[in-house]
Parts: sequence; structure tokens; C-alpha cells
Amino acid sequence: MAHWDSTLPKRRLHWLALSASGVFLVLAFLLTDTKAVHALPLSPISVHAIPAFARKYGMPCSACHEAWPKLNNFGQTFKDNGYQLGNDRDAPIFQQPGYWPISLRITPNWHRESENREGIDDPNNPGGTIEKQITTHGFDLSGMDMLTAGTLAKNISFLLVPSADSTGAFHFESASVRFDNLLKSSWLNIKVGKFELDNMISEKRILGLSDNGGLYQMYHFVPVGDMNGWGLGDNQLGAELMGHSRNDYTRYSVSLLSSNDGNVGVPNGHGYDTYLTFSQAFDAGSLGLQRVGAYAYIGRAPTYFATQDAGATQIDGLGQKSFYRAGFFGLLYVKKLDFMPMYMHGQESAFLATSTPSNTALPLGARNATFNAGMLETHYTVNPQLILINRYELIRMSQQALPGTAGNLGDIDSLTFGYRYYPFISTRAGFAFHNEYSIVRQRGVSLNGLDETSSSLFLGFDFVF
Repeated sequence: MAHWDSTLPKRRLHWLALSASGVFLVLAFLLTDTKAVHALPLSPISVHAIPAFARKYGMPCSACHEAWPKLNNFGQTFKDNGYQLGNDRDAPIFQQPGYWPISLRITPNWHRESENREGIDDPNNPGGTIEKQITTHGFDLSGMDMLTAGTLAKNISFLLVPSADSTGAFHFESASVRFDNLLKSSWLNIKVGKFELDNMISEKRILGLSDNGGLYQMYHFVPVGDMNGWGLGDNQLGAELMGHSRNDYTRYSVSLLSSNDGNVGVPNGHGYDTYLTFSQAFDAGSLGLQRVGAYAYIGRAPTYFATQDAGATQIDGLGQKSFYRAGFFGLLYVKKLDFMPMYMHGQESAFLATSTPSNTALPLGARNATFNAGMLETHYTVNPQLILINRYELIRMSQQALPGTAGNLGDIDSLTFGYRYYPFISTRAGFAFHNEYSIVRQRGVSLNGLDETSSSLFLGFDFVF
């Protein structure tokens, strides 16, 4: 796997204050109108859905998904309306006693991982390190998600996702409550808790599962040597105000987030980030529904910590410095073929980029680090049971933090391709055979300053019920 930050483990890329969140909650309870839900406009549909909602509404799983877990416009509209269709089945009290609003997802798999210049202990020189190609392969398990979502009452919805890694260690991937149609308007909806950022190109619904292809490289990239561990694809803790037109063509979102990258216990207990998105969809006739949009994340990260127990326990993040990401995206369709282009410009404070505590002097000549990233992901829906996947990403440093550093240090190229085949279409369960190959090259990050290339081959049975 590519090294987003040379200081991190190689296998894991992982206007208001707190009172504002309290105000959001109070306003939501006071303003929620239980009669304000608007029925969703039905539209042509194609492939699979999360079974819990299919069971609840008695609809085909294909109502919300082009290819599970990828949403179509109807599915996005259903999500934006707080998992409501605007009929009696929205409220839990009208559900059959046997209805169980929970889905479980896991992926037994075989995978092969290879990295050409992995740093390992030198067996002939105790204390030394050498570079060697390491290749592993075998049968394995993914983590498991327990997904439960729906309505607590009209216009009050929830999402809870306890998630385990492959060893069974659990954490809360998502846990949020949402208040919809405040002041009887679809333009005013508030969500509070831990949730995915309003990314129309969603990493949580990515059609890639391998170690290299199961994430967007650009969402987690920081310059080599940077101390910032934040990622655009990570779920965050905070409050979100979002709204949309009744047909969901026009959407906006404003989020106030704790500067903790979704970690609990506020280890950076006095920082706040802001995330802004806007998108507009339009009907292009026989080509399908097209959407374009823009986003910006303005964040802060600590450069040193107050500690206890001789530095063993970090209790507060201090010396916060700024960073940001901004760009635009598209969801473009040409009948069975769709394109997801995305551009990102990023900047990191010189303190973050050089891993320098802000209570000390910067290295001579240090400056903000900047980079540009681009992605094009395509999908071709051969038929309702087969979708082909292709994605290429590139990341290019435009300014290194330290003068004299190679201009291309840390640059990434990533290619992922594969397919998902759905043997059956059921309202009770989702099942896919997933086959994928992904390769990532990053410039100059090996022990000897050479390029590092890693690849993943993945064959898995992805199921949810």
C-alpha cells in the first residue's frame, strides 16, 4: 500500500462552538413537523439495495441502487429525505412486529498483496534495515458492518453502524440522529453525531474492496513527513445542516466538526473544522441524470500535545495549524456508462507539513505544502447483474514544504479495475462476486529514496442480509 505519511503505519490510512450543536438539537426538537414529509418522486431504477429498507417498504432492492452499494438518484433522494418515502410505512409504529431493521455485511475473500521495496530487518546486520519485495496471499475475512437505519418518528431518522475489524474488535463507524423538514421545508435538515461527510463520491459506497483499491487515495493523502492524520473519507463527529429541492436536484450541506478526525474523547478538545458542499443535477434526456458540484474542507490540526505519565498519555492537542481541501466533481452518465471525475487542491501549514511543533522554530525556508489530485472512475453496467469498474487517480505535489526537496517526492499514481457480478436479485439479501486488481506507485518513499509500488489482487464474496 502507498505511504500517505511516512510516519504512519504502512497498513492503515486511517462560526460556532459546542453550544451550537446543543442549539441545533433544541431547534430540531422544537421545529420538527411530523406532517411535512414529501413523497419521493419515483424514477426508473436498475440494480440492488440494502435489504433492511427493501423489507420495510416491500420494494425491489434495485429501487435505490444502480449496483449495490452504489446509489442511484432515487436512493440518494430517499437518503436525503431521512430514509422516508412519505407514507405510513415511514413510522416504526406501523411496521409489522417481525420487521427487524438490521443488515449485516461481511466479505470472505482470497487476496494477494505485494510491495516491491518493503523495509524489513536485515538478518545479516542486527539493527539494520534492508529493502525487499514482500508478497503474501491466502484466504481471509473482511471486517463486518452491522447497519441499522430508519425512522424513530416522522421526520426524525437515525443511522447506527457498529463495525468490527477482521479480528472482531468493534467501534462505532456511524451513529447519528437527523431532524428533517424543519419549518416544513426540505431546505432545513439537521444531523448530529458521527457521520460520513456529504461526499457525493462516497468512499463508504466505493465499488472497490482491496487493500489498495478499497479507498480513494486522494481522500487520505498528505505530503511525505506531514503529521496530519486527517482524511476526507473518514466519518466525522459534529453537526450538519443540509437542504435540497423537492426533486433533490439542488443540494447543499454545511458541517461543523470537531477537529478529531472522528475520534471519540475529543483528544483535540478545542478545535473545529468546517465542510461545505453544493451540487446541481440536470436531466440530459436519453443520456440520463447528470450532476456537478464543488466542496471545501477547512480544518485545523494540533502540532504538539499536552501529556501525562512521562509523555505516555496525550490529553490535549495544542498549537493548531490550518489545512484545507477544495475541488469539484461530477456524476455523469451516458446510458450504461457513467463517469465520476474529481479534482482536489490541498494545502498544509508549514508546521504540519514538516511535523514541527508550533512552539518551536520552523526549519529554515519552510513554507506551506500544496498539491493537486485528480481522479476518473468509470462504471459500465453490462446488465442488472454485472458491472465493470475502472478507476485512475494521480496526485502531484505542486510545492514541497522544504526547499531542495525533490518536486515529485510523494506523488502517487493508482489504477484499479475489476467487476462485480450479482448471481441473484433478492429483496431479502444482497450477494456479489467481486474480482479486482489494484496497483499504486508512490515516488521516492522507499528507504533508499526510490519509488515504491504495491499491488492487490482480490477475489471475494460480498454479502449483506
